[in-house]
Amino acid sequence: MSRASSKLFTAAVGTAGGFFALRFIVSQIVRQSIKILMTDSYMENLAELLSATKRTGVQTVLEANLRAQKAQVLKRPLGSPRRFMDFDGLMFVSAHLDREPLPHTIPVDTTTTIGPRCRKPLTVSTPLIISGMAYRKALSDRTKYALALGSRLAGTASNTGEGPFLPKERELAERLIIQYPRLPLHRTLDILAQADALEIQLGQGASAGGAQAPFPHLVRPELPAVRTSADLPGVVRFLKQAGGGVPVGVKMSFTHNLEREIDLCLDAGVDYLALEGAKAATVAAPPILEDDFGLPTIIGLCRAVEHLKSRGVHRQVSLIVSGGFFSPGQCLKAIALGADAIYLGTMALYALSHTQTLRAIPWEPPTQIVVHGGKQSSKLNWKLSAKHLANYLISCTEEIKEGVRALGKHALHQVDTSDLVAVDEVTSQVTATPLAYAKRTVRALVPSKG
Repeated sequence: MSRASSKLFTAAVGTAGGFFALRFIVSQIVRQSIKILMTDSYMENLAELLSATKRTGVQTVLEANLRAQKAQVLKRPLGSPRRFMDFDGLMFVSAHLDREPLPHTIPVDTTTTIGPRCRKPLTVSTPLIISGMAYRKALSDRTKYALALGSRLAGTASNTGEGPFLPKERELAERLIIQYPRLPLHRTLDILAQADALEIQLGQGASAGGAQAPFPHLVRPELPAVRTSADLPGVVRFLKQAGGGVPVGVKMSFTHNLEREIDLCLDAGVDYLALEGAKAATVAAPPILEDDFGLPTIIGLCRAVEHLKSRGVHRQVSLIVSGGFFSPGQCLKAIALGADAIYLGTMALYALSHTQTLRAIPWEPPTQIVVHGGKQSSKLNWKLSAKHLANYLISCTEEIKEGVRALGKHALHQVDTSDLVAVDEVTSQVTATPLAYAKRTVRALVPSKG
């Protein structure tokens, strides 16, 4: 045997020996570990964690330890993990013979107008609009650029959120909704005049009406602010003048005092309402505000639509809803229940970050690629992100069109509650839609007696 062959043989034997040795060691460790789990008393057994965490939940234990580490209010990112009542209790009524579905060749109109009574209404090609997410307070400048450009490519609008104004965001977005925070942050008349819609931010679903964390050095005290309900009409009048005829709306969370809140907004002369459910997300908020405040989106939506109808302004004062919209089907159900448009936040961030999250994981969470000050935020290719976001929005819109065709209708806003049926009694009562099993007779439920 040659020297080379001998070395190769030795290496092979050594590798095989190492493999079997490693296998033996791993087997012994696994067997011993399982034996300990199966024989130690419960009080001394790590399996105790299975019972303990099943009772409380892993996240509850984690958050208890985070609170124990520092005597501070815990800030949880991306909203509540609670399962609230949602749109799963509704199903669409398919068209077959009594009503024919549309062929794929027939176009479906998804055009959506916000503030139809305004001199300059906001019109977009899809009901899906990018929600308000603040620069610096939440997102990086690169992420905001991606949201703006992505909205342009998809034929929709983006929202500045309540952070500092970014001139480049205005440049990239074809249609931009500028938020006007309770404490006006660097909102000059020149900035307000650039808006395609102006939105007074009074609160949001993930943090209720919790106190804002302003940027003191950017506050412009000479501009009017909403500190109490009595200030709202004056601020609305000011913004209508500053905006030159664009829609002026109010952003707030759904509350049990919803009807009174809506009345105050309507009496102030708003053109649209942006209302958000408890399942909404934010960059960070106290768990108590995420989990225990507000209303599930579907409940708030139905109450808001009913009240707008009672005031005779439904479809005249536009209604944008948000909070927990993760699929095109959920969005279409909300439209059927009476919403005019949907704000998307979390899903927009997932879409724009796409494969770029791989630059953060496994050492950092994916949010670090999009948040302001994130460890990987400088690596975000925002132009590529804009393309992925646009793809997502277009895909969702096309899927919504498929749903509208399956209902036998030609336009998105022809879809209404007559196209829905509920699969449980609570959903039926909340949404005022018929039960799927309501037409079953007692005779059908009782077996015949021979």
